[in-house]
Amino acid sequence: MPTETPLRAVHEAAGARLGEYFETVLPSRFTDPKEEYRFARESVAVADKNYRAFFQFTGPDRARYLNAVLTNNIKDLQPGQGVTSLLLNPQGHILAELDTYSIPDRILAVTHAMIRESAATTLDKFIIMDDVTLADDTQKFGVVSIEGPAASKVITGLGAPALDLFPELGHAETHVAGISCRMVRRSPGGVAGAEFIASRADLPQLWQALMDAARAHGGGPIGYEALNSLRLEEGIPWFGYDFDDKVIPHEAGLEISHISYSKGCYTGQEIVERVRSRGHVNRKRVGVAFSGQAIPAAKTALLAGGAEVGTVTRAGFSYALNRPIGMAYVRREHNSTGTRLTWSGGETEVIDLPIRASASAK
Repeated sequence: MPTETPLRAVHEAAGARLGEYFETVLPSRFTDPKEEYRFARESVAVADKNYRAFFQFTGPDRARYLNAVLTNNIKDLQPGQGVTSLLLNPQGHILAELDTYSIPDRILAVTHAMIRESAATTLDKFIIMDDVTLADDTQKFGVVSIEGPAASKVITGLGAPALDLFPELGHAETHVAGISCRMVRRSPGGVAGAEFIASRADLPQLWQALMDAARAHGGGPIGYEALNSLRLEEGIPWFGYDFDDKVIPHEAGLEISHISYSKGCYTGQEIVERVRSRGHVNRKRVGVAFSGQAIPAAKTALLAGGAEVGTVTRAGFSYALNRPIGMAYVRREHNSTGTRLTWSGGETEVIDLPIRASASAK
């Protein structure tokens, strides 16, 4: 059974259409996805990000321990800093994507609720001789985000610190319209934005405060139909859709953004280093654009000369290109930009992602 956003009643009262994303019931759309897309591109959009799980690590060995099990550099994080990492199995396959935030007395790790139990089990298994305590606080917290050109004005207008004071994934305890929360700078596609981690009890009030401020700046809410389009255009892969435990980081294109090559050993490192030294993988995640208006389903086969050479992971409509686009894993012989392939609904072409903002729909 899918989990549900704690804001479901709020969305239903607003007339939102709900759907399942990341195995969580979330808003698909509030009005017209194209209008919601424009909120994010031209003003400011408010999103429900309550598909997350929250783990807190305390104890003197917390940073050393996490550094030994995650792919990125955790031990050198200073309070107020954050980084995105992967949790791998010994074969190098991706078990989870985690954002880790250093706080003076603990480390907060945020991952996906759909793998909450398996991730907690794996992380707990590695705590052997370390003085570390893992607490699953998923039921305590939730997340609401804003993004878009007017996001900075909205944030300061609500009494939170200016975004330009923070590096990417920088964070701090603050208040938004009087609500206590942790603000994290997150700039998908390079556009200013922030996530607000707050008590679940405060989420309806936080949502309304951000909504009122967004409306005052010509923005509004955004559902996952429009978010899917945005993230595809930005070239941002989604865990559970575009990468999972069937792929390794280099296949998923995460070898730069999610991995430190100087931090020391971690689970799965041997495979990562072996692939890096080899210089290539047999398949890789790429962007694809489709002819016509049909949007292929996940797992749709991509063909070259009648033979299957790739598989679609996720697709949606690009308002920038006025055509469907997606992500796919394609064999290296056929995954260079401009390569043309076919699928059951027509033709497709390998494209570069992200799609530049100058191409955005007007």
